[in-house]
This record gives sequence, structure tokens and C-alpha cells, in this order.
Amino acid sequence: MSEGLKVAVVGATGMVGAEMLRVLEQRAFPVRELVPVASARSAGKTVRFKGAEHTVVEIAPEVFEGVDLALFSAGGATSREWAPIAASKGALVVDNSSAFRADPEVPLIVPEVNPEAAADRPKGIIANPNCSTIQMVVALKPLHDEARLKRVVVATYQAISGAGAQAVAAFEAQEVATSRGDEVEKEKLSGQLSRNLLMHWKPDSDTGYQEEELKMVSETRKIFGDPSIGVSPTAVRVPVVTAHSEAVTVETHAPLTAARARQLLEKAQGVVLVDDLSEGRYPQPIDAAGQDAVYVGRIRDDVGNPGGIQMWVVSDNLRKGAALNAVQIAEKVLIK
Repeated sequence: MSEGLKVAVVGATGMVGAEMLRVLEQRAFPVRELVPVASARSAGKTVRFKGAEHTVVEIAPEVFEGVDLALFSAGGATSREWAPIAASKGALVVDNSSAFRADPEVPLIVPEVNPEAAADRPKGIIANPNCSTIQMVVALKPLHDEARLKRVVVATYQAISGAGAQAVAAFEAQEVATSRGDEVEKEKLSGQLSRNLLMHWKPDSDTGYQEEELKMVSETRKIFGDPSIGVSPTAVRVPVVTAHSEAVTVETHAPLTAARARQLLEKAQGVVLVDDLSEGRYPQPIDAAGQDAVYVGRIRDDVGNPGGIQMWVVSDNLRKGAALNAVQIAEKVLIK
């Protein structure tokens, strides 16, 4: 460790890959050698890390030689093909895609919630959960420890950066067109997001849910190791660039008051309480963007279900929802 680690970032030119580089630098992760990796289209470009330019290399088996840590954020197809190769060469793989989240031999980790599960990784791969799941389970962890989760009803208000740089550019173009009164190009976002809300993820024809919603069900259960937890999700895309928001209603096996939940969350790892509605203080995405914490507020007793609570959860989807969580996993496993 005194000499540092050889770190590969796969998808280094994408939004999350770029955020991974920032997080590695900001947290002083011990990088001895950086290997930025991307597709053939991006090979030869440069990325900046610790004040120096690093040339992006095309993904190939040899780029993982001697790599200690491989952070993947280049999509599920790339991860399915290349993550096992990186792991076979001795790298710890932390994958940000959905490729391995449901694999029983791949732990699904949020360091504030279930870090101990990272020790059992027979494939050498650890999966990063979905961005919406991550921030929700960080807020739910102290409540689960206290009273055991029975059911969670969640509505997400998801920023467009979760769909990538091209989606952000398309949204910003829609904003310009809307402000000018011009015709809005809708194809790239499957609709108009400017001054509107959308629900366009891949649908599951059997249930009527979207895959984005069903991820929250299976991932929450896997992370907490409790398949009996009921999760009822609705995912919505909102005209915000960065930071997801969630309205979360919680029912626990033991009664839980808002006052007690507030006490627990005030001391919870990774959580910042912003909860004084009378003074206009509650979590907002504009304040969470660029920050590491999961912000929780609007904690109140559920008027429709005595013994339950409701709360509002906001976090930067590119940081805690992706890059930061991946780097924190690597810190837990590799830095003693």
C-alpha cells in the first residue's frame, strides 16, 4: 500500500467515469498508476488526473495486467464481457452496471449498509447497486436496524444525468427550444422533459412496472438480506440535471415514530439531516449536487398508517449513486 495501487477505470470518458476520477483524486485514493480505458471510439483521448494528462487506451485483456482495482462504468454488455477477464488477472472489480447485481455469487454493496458482504466475492467482482437504491438504503439502514423494515413505498424524482451525457445534452437543447418557443426535439429522450415529467425506462410486460423500478425491489432485499421486505416503487424522470430525490414511506415490524427516526438518522453514517420545514429547510437537489452525503428531511409520522413514517431523501446520483459508492467499496476492501 505504501507504493499505491494500479487502477483501471473502464468508461473513463463517460459521466460516471469522469466522476470516478474526481472522487479518486478528492479522496486521495492511493493510485500508483492510472489506466483510463474506453471503447475504440474514445481511445487516444486524454483524461486529467492529479494534474497530469493520461491517454485513454482501448479495452483489451492486456490492459488489466497487474491491475489491482478495476472500476467499471461502461454499460452492462461491456461489464459482462470484460469484468470476468479483469478479475481473472487478479483485479478487484467494482462494477457500476446492472450486469451482476442479481448474481448470487456477486455481493451488492453499499458500504454504510452491508460492508461485511464484500468479503464473500467468489468471482472477484462486487456490484454497485442502482443509484436510486443506494441513497434509499443508506437512509433506511438505521430504521431497519431499529425496527426491521416491513414495507417501503417509494416514488423517485430522477435527474437526467442518470441517463448519461447525451441525455443531458438533449435535455439542455429542449430547455433552449422551450424558452424560445421553438419546436422541441423529443426522440432522444422519448418525449419532452423540459417543463414536464417522463416515465421512460424499459417496461416489464408481465408486471406493468419498469425495470428501473423492479431493480429497487430486488436490490433492497439483497442488500438487507431480507426477501420479505415489500418494496412498491414508482420511478419518474424530472427536469433536473443532477441529484435524485425520493419520497419514501416506511412501515416497520415494530412501531417507529418520526422523533425516534430523526434521532437515528441524525447519527447515521453517510446521512445529513436537513429537516426544518417551518424554516423552509429540507433536502433539495440543487444543494445535493456535487456533494457526497445522503440528505434526509420531511421526517414525519405517517397519518395514514400509525406507527410508520414518511421522509424525503436526496443525493447526487453521479457521486453517492455511482462513483463515490464504487470508490468507497474499494477503500473498504483494499485499504486496511
